[in-house]
Amino acid sequence: MEIPEPPECPVCFNFYDAVSSIPRVLTCGHTTCEACLSQLPNPFPNTIRCPSCTQLVKLPGRPSSLPKNIDLLRLSSSLQPHPDSNRPKKVISQKPPPSLLSSSAPFLPNLWSHEFYLNWKNWVLPNDCVSIELNSQETDPFSLSYGKISKFDKISFNFYIRVILKENEKVGLVKIGTFRDESEKEKVKEGFLCNNSCKLKYSYEAKIMKVLYLMKENERDEVVSVLNASLKLNKVGKIYGFWCNEDDNCVFMACEGFRRDLVKIMGEFENGFLGKIEDDVEKVSKMGSFGMIGMEICEVVKHLHVEGLVLGCFSVDCFGLNEFGRVFIDLGEVLVVERRFWRLMVEDVDVENEVLLKCVFVSPELLHELLRNEGIEVGDGTLRYEVGYGSDVWSLACVLIWLLAGKSFAEEMCGYYQCVFSAVDDKKGCNYVDLYTGWKGKVIGLLEGRLRLEFASLKDILCKCLDFDPGSRPVLIDVWKCMRNLVVGPEFDIIFHSEMEVMGEIPGQCVFLGNLSQSATKTKRGRFRHAAGGLLKKDENGGEDAVQIEGLKIDGDVVNGLSGGSVQCINLKGHLDCITGLAVGGDFLFSCSHDKIVNVWSLQDFSHVHAFRSHEHRVTAVVFVDEGEPLCISADNGGVICIWGARIPLDSAPIKKLFEQKDWRFSGIHALAISGSGCLYTGSGDKSIKAWSLQDYTLMCTMTGHKSVVSSLAVCNGVLYSGSWDGTVRLWSLNDHTSLAVLGEDRPGNLSSVLSLDVDGNLLVVAHENGCITIWYDGVLLKSSQVHNGAVFSISKNGKWLFTGGWDKTVNILELSGDGTHVEAIPTGSISADAVITALVYCQGKMFVGQADRVVKVYHSGV
Repeated sequence: MEIPEPPECPVCFNFYDAVSSIPRVLTCGHTTCEACLSQLPNPFPNTIRCPSCTQLVKLPGRPSSLPKNIDLLRLSSSLQPHPDSNRPKKVISQKPPPSLLSSSAPFLPNLWSHEFYLNWKNWVLPNDCVSIELNSQETDPFSLSYGKISKFDKISFNFYIRVILKENEKVGLVKIGTFRDESEKEKVKEGFLCNNSCKLKYSYEAKIMKVLYLMKENERDEVVSVLNASLKLNKVGKIYGFWCNEDDNCVFMACEGFRRDLVKIMGEFENGFLGKIEDDVEKVSKMGSFGMIGMEICEVVKHLHVEGLVLGCFSVDCFGLNEFGRVFIDLGEVLVVERRFWRLMVEDVDVENEVLLKCVFVSPELLHELLRNEGIEVGDGTLRYEVGYGSDVWSLACVLIWLLAGKSFAEEMCGYYQCVFSAVDDKKGCNYVDLYTGWKGKVIGLLEGRLRLEFASLKDILCKCLDFDPGSRPVLIDVWKCMRNLVVGPEFDIIFHSEMEVMGEIPGQCVFLGNLSQSATKTKRGRFRHAAGGLLKKDENGGEDAVQIEGLKIDGDVVNGLSGGSVQCINLKGHLDCITGLAVGGDFLFSCSHDKIVNVWSLQDFSHVHAFRSHEHRVTAVVFVDEGEPLCISADNGGVICIWGARIPLDSAPIKKLFEQKDWRFSGIHALAISGSGCLYTGSGDKSIKAWSLQDYTLMCTMTGHKSVVSSLAVCNGVLYSGSWDGTVRLWSLNDHTSLAVLGEDRPGNLSSVLSLDVDGNLLVVAHENGCITIWYDGVLLKSSQVHNGAVFSISKNGKWLFTGGWDKTVNILELSGDGTHVEAIPTGSISADAVITALVYCQGKMFVGQADRVVKVYHSGV
């Protein structure tokens, strides 16, 4: 016969003994070893949660003060194996408890992961932080929009440690995408009393998150690279974050604006930096200033190269001066410049006007690569150079030449681009190298006319920078040295010792070739759709790009249901006054109202089934209980509790009526709750909570402690939670109805009446009269958030989704992301209602909303 195993602790699974695993009896009757009891968390004073039944039980002192379980101790000692026995000790690994937020509701899918939100949330600028002054996107999506910092509150702002912002500071706005709602079709189903479609309005933060989440992964990586460069480099314009213009739902990247424009500072546009200066002394002096500016431009580009970034093209517009007169580069303007050149590539626009107004300098190897991306091969396809750091050297040299020569160089650049594009459009046969060599010769002649013999070294290095082969161009340090020689002659430069390293030729990332620069271009490839042969020939395997919407590829399977933006709504009409409570159970929806009636609705077809009429006062609360016999329990402001049978056929008379003691100073019952042990709890206007037995319908006890009306009740894990107009939430043990803790009393200056609460495990969400919700975990306040403009009358939680409704006639939807003390309440969206929302319940994938206009609305995904 097999010997039975000795009794073991339900926590550590070790056998009980009189030394290390002493069995101690809790007040609920269960036994746990003393060592485990000392390690179990006790969230409330003098209490502990039984690991067997999960009830909160009293622990008056240390675990050693509890009585020993003598019977288990004797049994264990008699069954313990001999010390020399080879029988192994039983060890069972325990699985961690599941997350409280792991369950998901079918009404809303996962919009994005919690890790994604944590990575990007601090880059979301507040809605009122930026005010737009010039929205060029309305007329030209390839130009930079401008705004200013209109409000800066360090207390609520997440970014002041990273970037210092000042009110009225100028910012550039680079469009990165547009929030779009793709599912706006109404779906009308037969058989409903009233069926209409309503709109889910996404929250400001959710719009930005959705645009970022729907980006291609490599496009998002490019954004990260740009953000990192902005943070690390002093001479790179700072990127403040992402801002959404809710007038048109365009999402922008807000960038630091120029204090002064470099072109205007350095010289007249028409004649370049030197202008018409004839005096040699003045020319030498001005060339020294040009050298200083050139040095700083080289240093800016060098810092970007150290971060592994090749921008691909420059324009003079990309550079500006800060408040200290130092040159820095605006990465936002760089992206706009690159998008502008893409426009030249893919649209039939006037090249001359585009180049003269906003000249963009693109190296020949990069232009070759861009054409190949469009399915166009140069010549026989054998001519190809890699895009690398030398590509930026070419563009940098063009910036310097334009600053020296002005409009005349822009005209030569325009002629060069026109020859390239006309060769495509007109199918001309031409040698690309010869075309480029001819253009370079014109530029050399232009420099010779501008620069005299004393500046021959500058002319030579600029000409070398324009070599067709990137490998023949000088490295960036050589250009920098040449600029320095204009400021300090080499014979006088005794301090200089360069430690600038020479970068490898092939970088990790070219911004121009990435999706971020191409995201604003149109899908229609107008310029190259007929190209073939000659200088440039069409790749027969090249095809049209996939459809893009404002830079985002939309996948119809990513969002569905409510997140698609369109939800179906059913109006249930039958009450004659304001809805005060809702309950779901037994295939029925129960609604109560100030009209003294409790209506019963079918959850199958939402038809009206029955009306309970026995109250003589306004009905204020309703609950459903299914402990053996299904019951509907309602209470009114006269202190009367009616208990109704909730099984077909429904009776007109209540099974039982209970009466609270009347007090003329207070107004009846305001809240109801049911425990799993056959108890009914009522929250009253006399500041008390009463416990009633559902077996014999007697009053069991009265709990006091609140200083005002008890407005809401909830039961979870052996604890009764009560919210009051006094602004506090009290916790009571269901075991002996004693007080466990008081939440909020240590915040006297921030107290606001509690109107509703919802609890799930250790997570408590409380709604207040001032429009805020507070989130508590294990009795510790995690955060307080303003979610409504006015009182929040009702909340309902399901899995990770939190629904709130209140005075502002809006249902707000928040996603509770994270676990434990790291819960984030993310505003996801809102639904506008017709009246003040007074009751709200989420159940079975549907949201039931009671309104002050006597209507009960049923929202569903409409799939």
